[in-house]
Amino acid sequence: MNIPGLITARQSSTTVIARRLIINGASDGLAGQATDGSALIIGVSTDVDAAPGDTFDVIRSGLAPVTYGGDVALGDRLTADADGKAVTAAAGDYFIGYAEVTGAADEIGSVWIAPGQLPAAGA
Repeated sequence: MNIPGLITARQSSTTVIARRLIINGASDGLAGQATDGSALIIGVSTDVDAAPGDTFDVIRSGLAPVTYGGDVALGDRLTADADGKAVTAAAGDYFIGYAEVTGAADEIGSVWIAPGQLPAAGA
């Protein structure tokens, strides 16, 4: 499902692949592809790839199509794997939101964007 809300433009600090999870870059206006759940995930890239230095769009709210990196169940909190794909979040991870559909690795799923962070293990 694709019902995006706010979409903002950012300058890419890394190579960004379509429908991947995005984090802030090192300075204002920059953003890059997430590589894990250790940093705040701010949105999902649209269906256009970007090279470093390119301007690209980030879906910041609503429902967004996203590439899954593994098996995902409806309602799972989603974080990034090493390739910026959405996978189930673990303790301590930042997450982008909740899976709207069940899916498997490399399928295009849907995420309801509602960012947060899971408590650390034992917290």
